Amino acid sequence: MPELNAVVLERQELSPHTMLLRVAPVGWELPEFQPGQYAVLGLSAPPRPGAGAATDGLVQRAYSIASGSRQREHLEFFVTRIRSGELSPHLCELRPGDRLYVRPAFAGTFTLDRVPADRHAVLIATGTGLAPYMSMLRTHLEARSGRNLAVVHGARFCADLAYRAEIEEALRQHRHLSYFPIVSAPEPEVAWSGLVGRVQDVWRSHAIGNHWGFEPSPADTHVLLCGNPAMVDEMTALLEREGFRPDRPGSPGEIHAERYW
Repeated sequence: MPELNAVVLERQELSPHTMLLRVAPVGWELPEFQPGQYAVLGLSAPPRPGAGAATDGLVQRAYSIASGSRQREHLEFFVTRIRSGELSPHLCELRPGDRLYVRPAFAGTFTLDRVPADRHAVLIATGTGLAPYMSMLRTHLEARSGRNLAVVHGARFCADLAYRAEIEEALRQHRHLSYFPIVSAPEPEVAWSGLVGRVQDVWRSHAIGNHWGFEPSPADTHVLLCGNPAMVDEMTALLEREGFRPDRPGSPGEIHAERYW
């Protein structure tokens, strides 16, 4: 079984089912990676019923990296507790000082590399699908490319709008950044005056075009989709009706998708 080669530095509970986790390597250096890529995390598998104290090695799953690629001391992950999951409930129980496994090579093609530098980008996410976009923003936001960046983040509850304060602070410094948080079930006890609905509603409302002063089109904009597969499928169909094309190997397009689970 691989060695538990990383340690938890910090955990921050956002809600009963979401949290931020910062981990650092132990005895090795973080490799270079592209914002949008993922790391594989692992923990010892709990014993199977009737198996006594024996374990089945490591349960491993891929998690998008939320920290910027210039951050070399630790990695940050945005984790949802899936009650029926084999790994996430145990990740959510970790405390500072606990050990876990991080595969020392990162992977994934969901990056800005396939988005031309002279094209605007709309980054649409549900839930923890925001994680790769945070890595992109933390790494590339200072670039003066003339590219507009719009972040659309959908969550069920207000408490799950992770990184909201950080993004809103960035808005004050970067005119080319815009942000559209939206919740589908705002808590009655929370004074929420923002958008209510789904990320598809943000696109249909032309809120991005109204903010930019022009409607995003396949000629000038690429759209990245990350999160719930149903959202990805619905948004892809919506975008295709407007002339956007899925980006595939050998067939470049303006829709880039990453499905979670």
